[in-house]
Amino acid sequence: MNWSNMKRIIDSYLLAWKQDPHRQPLLLRGARQVGKTFAVRELGKTYPDFVEINLESMRRAHAVFDKDFDPVTMLSDLAVIIKKSIDPSKTLLFIDEIQAKPEALTALRYFYEQMPELHIIAAGSLLDFTINEVGIPVGRVQSCYMYPLSFIEFLAAFEEHHIIDAILTHDVAQEISSVVHARALELMGQYLALGGMPGVLQRWQETRDVASCSLVQATIIDSYRQDFGKYARQEQIKYVENIFQAAPQQLGGKFKYSSVDGEYRRRELAPALDLLATAGVLHKVYHSAGQGIPLGSQIDGKDYKTILLDVGISQALLGLDLAEWFVMPEQAFINKGPLMESFVGQELLAYGSSHQKKDLFYWHREAPSSQAEVDYLIQKESQVIPIEVKSGSGRTLKSIQLFLATHEASPYGMRFSTNNYSIHNNIHSYPLYAIITAVVKKDSAVFKACTAL
Repeated sequence: MNWSNMKRIIDSYLLAWKQDPHRQPLLLRGARQVGKTFAVRELGKTYPDFVEINLESMRRAHAVFDKDFDPVTMLSDLAVIIKKSIDPSKTLLFIDEIQAKPEALTALRYFYEQMPELHIIAAGSLLDFTINEVGIPVGRVQSCYMYPLSFIEFLAAFEEHHIIDAILTHDVAQEISSVVHARALELMGQYLALGGMPGVLQRWQETRDVASCSLVQATIIDSYRQDFGKYARQEQIKYVENIFQAAPQQLGGKFKYSSVDGEYRRRELAPALDLLATAGVLHKVYHSAGQGIPLGSQIDGKDYKTILLDVGISQALLGLDLAEWFVMPEQAFINKGPLMESFVGQELLAYGSSHQKKDLFYWHREAPSSQAEVDYLIQKESQVIPIEVKSGSGRTLKSIQLFLATHEASPYGMRFSTNNYSIHNNIHSYPLYAIITAVVKKDSAVFKACTAL
């Protein structure tokens, strides 16, 4: 395939934004190197003109936002800098790395109020830190969240459209063809080895060399480490580094600060973890009582698990050998429960609404005689649905049955594993590759976006 033609779920959201007569300036939010700039450039191809201003590299453009926020003057000054006229009725203006000049964030309000015909998108890898400091103009700017490629996007990138069609159109009450099932698991093994970072997948498309892809992953990890000093105080950097290393080691379990290497305390490490969450490098999975909706109203803010933004990055940090995923994919699934759980969380985020930041939840009970844990809780319409994730074909479902017995508002539970589809009593079982069909309604925008990939 031609990688420059790669399609993403975000493309449909951006096109809908372009066509919306009530459109506001858009903030594209997400971690470094998940594909934000590429997505906006692709959208720019649908406009008569596209102007990109990177405020990290074009320092001379900072002065544009030091004066009064008059849109005509700002566009005129930008035109002088780029030596090109800007017609607001024909141009998509893209301000990248906007966090490098916080005043530019404030300026978006005035573009919306005084020059609504201009289509303007802003992005930045560390944008959320600036938003936390200066805020965003309420009611004048909208946000869109972006993550690494989902499994469905991965299939589309490598032109496995027949597998996509088979997954999206399959009747979940029936088993899927054994041939399709085997091929989907094989491809999922590749995804679990590589992850969803666009740069890694592009290298795989070009080389089919695992070692080369590992080098790209290492470069991404280094770029995250280089960012630590941009958002952490000097004395915090060592704590951020320790959390960054500890997070993949604690996948699948409640995050314990006592298990982090070094003589550190929670009060020193907890802010560092929050910094990585703000940067989008990791996500918290909050413990919720799960007795009703919204799930976020029943959380214990000090009790959470964590997953990194990408399963490929997790394995790179752990130093795992990726060859098994390609040589013996069925064997590789066995005994990798924490990684499978992380994958499911990554998928839940990718298929959530792009217009608001999605939180993840789980449930556990720590009674002396009866401990139990459900990997995820999701809301489907007005119901709370528990999810258990099994590496391989594991069948033990005691925790989810205990949850269902003690939560009347939850009529059934879901299991994700390498098994085929099945429904037995109140447990709906899905293959790990079919998360989208389990959690996303077929008439939703994200499902329609996936069918269009």
